[in-house]
Amino acid sequence: MDVIVDSSVWVDALAGETIAELERAIADNAIVLSPLVIAEVLSGETTPRTREAVGQLLQDYPLHETPLGHWMEVGELRRLLRAKGVNVTIPDAHIAQCALDRDAVLYTRDDIFVLIAKHTSLRLTRLR
Repeated sequence: MDVIVDSSVWVDALAGETIAELERAIADNAIVLSPLVIAEVLSGETTPRTREAVGQLLQDYPLHETPLGHWMEVGELRRLLRAKGVNVTIPDAHIAQCALDRDAVLYTRDDIFVLIAKHTSLRLTRLR
């Protein structure tokens, strides 16, 4: 089973927090990276150590492919959610769509994904 990991989890893990679920997914080689998650992690306060760790992630795990069809689905997901009263940013819709595309589990700490999961088939593991 593939696992997409949201930046909310990666940031804490790269800062040194031990996250058992993430460590199991890494050990199982289940991680697939969202391109925007990498950009989000690198956009924050990063140290040379963090940038090196992100570079290692890029070498160790595959990136989820995001052809035109994926982005069309991102737009459709946002439209469907907006019709249900849930406003989602393009980055969050993209991350959710990566998980939906792969029927993967999304690891996150962000509440918006709980709302997305209520209205879609998104499989979610909410990490505390």
